[in-house]
Amino acid sequence: MQGRYNVLFLCTGNSARSIMAEAIMNHRGRPNFTAYSAGSYPSGFIRPEALKQLEVAHLPTKGLRSKNWDEFAKPGAPEMNFVFTVCDNAAKEVAERPCNRYGRVGEGC
Repeated sequence: MQGRYNVLFLCTGNSARSIMAEAIMNHRGRPNFTAYSAGSYPSGFIRPEALKQLEVAHLPTKGLRSKNWDEFAKPGAPEMNFVFTVCDNAAKEVAERPCNRYGRVGEGC
């Protein structure tokens, strides 16, 4: 594998699973992957249980925050090579959205 790849993990609240996936990928995927996470309806906070598990695993938490996925559709946002949904609700919402720069889950645009 050559180059650096951007990965986006999507969830509804962006408060636990997607945040944890971002932290794990940024730690374990270096130097080939840069991970981001976002939510369709971000909670605005990271669940304390998720932060605790990341700390127990000795993964950095600095800079992690709950974000809206629209941040990654704006001009100047990083181009994503991979987009994963980590919950069924987010997968359904992505599929129901009009075709965007990520396409739709499971089909080409």
